[in-house]
Amino acid sequence: MFNIADAEFWVRLALVVFFLILIVARVPNNIFKSLGDTGKAVRAELDEAVRIRQEATELLNQIKAQRQAAERKAQELIQLAEEEAARIAAEARAKLEDSIKRREALAERKIAQAEAQAAADVKAAATDVAAQVAETILAERIAKAGSDPAVDKAIWQVGERFN
Repeated sequence: MFNIADAEFWVRLALVVFFLILIVARVPNNIFKSLGDTGKAVRAELDEAVRIRQEATELLNQIKAQRQAAERKAQELIQLAEEEAARIAAEARAKLEDSIKRREALAERKIAQAEAQAAADVKAAATDVAAQVAETILAERIAKAGSDPAVDKAIWQVGERFN
């Protein structure tokens, strides 16, 4: 089993010595420590990734809540704008109807004034024509009848009294 002339013996011995040197030099501890440090770094990075993911999720939820609040606010604003537009349209309709009624009343008053003026003009024209006809008839009668000296004297006296 331990034959010094055998090459396998020397290979086994060299392998054992090699492993002993590695153990004495603490190479396995350094390897395990290095692997442990790497594992700790990976764990720290994973923990950091989990923390960042939680923050991102919280931020996403906040943004969703803000978006929903903004959408609700926008809907409220749209509803208020529609109500305001309807109110303004109703006011405009009412003002238009009022304006139309006032213009109709004004037009009716103008028509009534024009009718009254036309009637007054017709009456005045009829009065003028009647006065002219009466004057003409009286002038013809006076011309035919001649003048009465007593009437002329009385007219002259009336004129004197007023002067």
